Amino acid sequence: MTLRLMTVHAHPDDESNKGAATLARYAAEGVDVLVVTCTGGERGDVLNPAMDRPGVREDLPAIRRAEMEAARRVLGVGHRFLGFTDSGLPGPGEPLPDGCFARTPLEEAAGRLVAVMREFRPHVVVTYDETGGYPHPDHVRTHEVTVAAFDAAGDGGRFPGGGEPWQPLKLYYHGALSKAWFQALHDGMTARGLASPMADVLTEFPDDVPAPEFTTRVRCAEYFAVRDEALLAHATQVGPHSGFMLHDRDVEREVWPTEDYFLAKALVPVTLPEDDLFAGVPTEG
Repeated sequence: MTLRLMTVHAHPDDESNKGAATLARYAAEGVDVLVVTCTGGERGDVLNPAMDRPGVREDLPAIRRAEMEAARRVLGVGHRFLGFTDSGLPGPGEPLPDGCFARTPLEEAAGRLVAVMREFRPHVVVTYDETGGYPHPDHVRTHEVTVAAFDAAGDGGRFPGGGEPWQPLKLYYHGALSKAWFQALHDGMTARGLASPMADVLTEFPDDVPAPEFTTRVRCAEYFAVRDEALLAHATQVGPHSGFMLHDRDVEREVWPTEDYFLAKALVPVTLPEDDLFAGVPTEG
């Protein structure tokens, strides 16, 4: 039996900065992996100055689709756009745009994802926790929609036109980009006499931020280079000399060789902690 993993994200590039090495590892091991992207990132910014040139902003929806296709090929996974419109990131007190993903009724959005789940038939689903990983309205909505779809996909009485029922067995939340991760890399680089790009990031975290609750750590350091290549495919969002690309990869492989998850729901027996998203999933039948 081929194991199947679905990961649900808000925008193109999210799949490459949250759990991408895990996806590459499982795909290389023969798991059928599908990335579902809820929106096209149409209202995103051009974050890489080298790409902030005439014509890019005007054609951003098409460019971000092409970037997503390039990243998909690097990771060796399948991909599906869910077809909703990016909500942007409104300022305090600003309303969400009409017709955007975050304003789409939950039942409508979940029904669309249920149809993809029933077609792909994943054993494991991964998405964000209730915070969205950070407070972007599309990330929070992605969490809500994925949880609702996970619960509804196996119920024949829900969304009867959405295909034959299929119940995924495990639901995980990403533990990516936690304060603990930034701190470990910062400490690892400074201990080796290397300049740490993490110092400024760490100052942005509150002092009382709780330690992350990881139930599952997937070893995937040998796929960090694949992750990086996939992330750089999103050239409008990431440049090779900024942000996530600045920390020392050898230090990362040594001090934090895993990508980390929280098991939110399991319909099979599990023993925690785990080192495999498919732990407990039957491999026959």
